[in-house]
Amino acid sequence: MEKIIKDIEELTKKYQSDVIDFCQRLIRVPALSGEEKEVADLYLEEMKKLEFDHILRDEWGNVIGIVEGNEPGPTIMYNAHLDHVDTGDISEWGGYDPYGAEIDINQMENQDCDGYEQVEVIHGRAAADVKAGGACQIYSGKILSDLKKKGYPVKGRYMFTGVVLEEPAEQLGMIKLIEETLPKEGLEFDGVVSCEATSLKIYLGHRGRVELKVTLSGVTSHGSAPWLGINAVNKSTKFIDQVEAYIKENHKTDKDLGDSSIALTIIDCTPGAMCIVPDRCNITYDRRFVPGETYDKCVEEIQKIIDDLSAKDPDFRATVEIATVPRTTYTGKTVAVPNVKEAWKISKEHPFTMAASQGISKLGQAVKYGYWDFGTDLSVVAGRYHKPAIGYSPMQEFYCHRPIDKVRIDYMLKALAGNVGIYQELVELSQEAFQL
Repeated sequence: MEKIIKDIEELTKKYQSDVIDFCQRLIRVPALSGEEKEVADLYLEEMKKLEFDHILRDEWGNVIGIVEGNEPGPTIMYNAHLDHVDTGDISEWGGYDPYGAEIDINQMENQDCDGYEQVEVIHGRAAADVKAGGACQIYSGKILSDLKKKGYPVKGRYMFTGVVLEEPAEQLGMIKLIEETLPKEGLEFDGVVSCEATSLKIYLGHRGRVELKVTLSGVTSHGSAPWLGINAVNKSTKFIDQVEAYIKENHKTDKDLGDSSIALTIIDCTPGAMCIVPDRCNITYDRRFVPGETYDKCVEEIQKIIDDLSAKDPDFRATVEIATVPRTTYTGKTVAVPNVKEAWKISKEHPFTMAASQGISKLGQAVKYGYWDFGTDLSVVAGRYHKPAIGYSPMQEFYCHRPIDKVRIDYMLKALAGNVGIYQELVELSQEAFQL
């Protein structure tokens, strides 16, 4: 065991400059949602260069790379997403080019977010979400390939997947990967390690999410005679107050994931013109919920509020539905799926978690746990298909989607080895352990 750990550490040092360079090249390629082709190409080219055993791009634009073991065993999917959010106001980036991938010494939060350290970092959009993690996963696959060439037993199959359209939140890329591409290619997987930001901790779940669209209806009239119409915006005020009050009083709590919540994120009206009382008010809610709740139940809660208000006011009319927006991939395929994420959580005592923890512990890394504030594509994996999953990566949530987007290089090198250690432990599990 000591010899393989030493070889993993030596291979990590060998590929240190390569993984940093690959991360920089990924950052320099813009990849907004629906525009991921160039970064997908870059992943495919790198896996080809590193001699992954199988490489493919599916019709949705997802990419897959496989390192085959030399002994039978389970398939562990290491997952990243290809897209990132917009850069926002460039003036907020403190002089850094969002696509420059500049390296310098910078102040970064420590692992427990209770202090700061001066360390070497890579700056740029998606450094923290998730290009640094994707780069590490690719080169962790290369280390496993090298271990196999050195004669070590490498069980199972290491499968990297990079999926499209994660940021819009409907999980389209992951859904199509699991439901269509993998069956079509004759591929299966037993568990997943996501490279969403975890600060080298093992992350074990997050709340669910549903985007709710509420439309309140009124009747237009001239602004000079509002009594002749029904102002949909005015009707919305009591509704908004009741929604806030209901969630405050009835929200559920999970000891690890926190409280369920609701946030009004978008509101507008039509016709939205001078001198016209609006006959429509459109509201979008971001509803987060904990295990034990469902997105259907979240819709029912809003419908009950609508029904109660309608019973008291015959002029109150409203509808609620789950938002569904058509998305088009860079390959030209268009589809609409409901904007939902299931809540999920895996316990610290689950065999999958314990094996992953042992994997990094053997490499001298501290075993710490966490839970995401935001949602990930693991909702499909663990929440919908009940496959065991964790998060493990070098990036930190604090820097995601912000104009201080950056990643610690020291954490990247630990993750490069850590991914390998986790894999080597996970493939030793029995098939019964891959149940959630």
